[in-house]
Amino acid sequence: MTMKRVLITGGAGFIGSSLALKLLSKNYKVTVLDNLSPQIHGDNPSDSYTLNLIKDKLDFIIGDVTRSEDWDKALRDVNIVVHLAAETGTGQSMYQVQKYVETNINGTAILLDKIVNDKNLAVDRLVVASSRAIYGEGKYECVTHGLVYPVSRKEAHMSQGDFEAKCPICDETVNMLKTDESSMSHPTSVYGYTKKAQEEMSILVGESAGIPVVAFRFQNVYGPGQSLKNPYTGILSIFSTQIKNGSDINIFEDGKEARDFVYIDDVVDAIILGIESKEVGVYNVGSDELTDVSTVAKTLADKYKADVDIKVSGNYRLGDIRSNIADLTAISKDLGYTPKVSFANGISQFVDWVESQEVEEDRYSKSIQEMKEKGLYK
Repeated sequence: MTMKRVLITGGAGFIGSSLALKLLSKNYKVTVLDNLSPQIHGDNPSDSYTLNLIKDKLDFIIGDVTRSEDWDKALRDVNIVVHLAAETGTGQSMYQVQKYVETNINGTAILLDKIVNDKNLAVDRLVVASSRAIYGEGKYECVTHGLVYPVSRKEAHMSQGDFEAKCPICDETVNMLKTDESSMSHPTSVYGYTKKAQEEMSILVGESAGIPVVAFRFQNVYGPGQSLKNPYTGILSIFSTQIKNGSDINIFEDGKEARDFVYIDDVVDAIILGIESKEVGVYNVGSDELTDVSTVAKTLADKYKADVDIKVSGNYRLGDIRSNIADLTAISKDLGYTPKVSFANGISQFVDWVESQEVEEDRYSKSIQEMKEKGLYK
């Protein structure tokens, strides 16, 4: 039996490189399309950890999803496309709007055009990396109004130290619920809007063209291989780089904002289930655990045995959400997905990997300064 060929866009990145190795171990043929963005790989891509994981093991194309000719090269003889390539910084998206739209929406549009119009292509399945960011604040319960979907938190509240999500009807504090796939999607960032558009376009065109599409709404993915160079996304890598540089950690809000941190191996397993299943549609991918930011910072400092000051400052970024955890009922039922790596085990494996890497320059303060200049950091 001839194994199918899988194209992974963004395949030299964090998720893509891990996925590529797993697919190769299962005897798939793999092509990677990646632009080796300096924000992720640094100014010298030859030193990139994730690139070197896959170097010389597959068909690699240096190219960009915003260029039609690069798609033409990448899609040759491909049966399955796993579209991971994207700009991913939530805060950065608020002042680099065109860049995020161009990559995340227009790049996907070019792909869909190719699949629909080029009769020489053999693509028979598309897996799209969506994001929990499309939910915005997510699903909550108000004691008065029941199920509600809060809008972006107001600066008037946050400036007074009240960081909780509010009922959009009565403005009272609400209680978080697990967010399922049928929950309202109303992003609070440009990044979230681009992922929503990318997901919806793919499913719509896929249905029209008879191409099975599955979109995964990833929660906060972490683990070995996560870029330690990128100061715009990945709280574990950002905190780790700060700690290894001896910098103090400034925790936003009251430190109780929380996320669903899902380990890289679980994410790769979910994608492969999406590749090999006949199911279509949208699925959450998470860990079924909620961990607050203060716990993340303290755990990292303890594991690195670092003497750094962890300050809960009350600063905040406009567009950030309060907390979110995914409801995994659908992906468990349809695809048989169960997260295997707890946060306690995952963070230990992540720290062990970081300890084996060179210490990167701490660029986080520069990213915060950019947000201050744009009026997004308070």
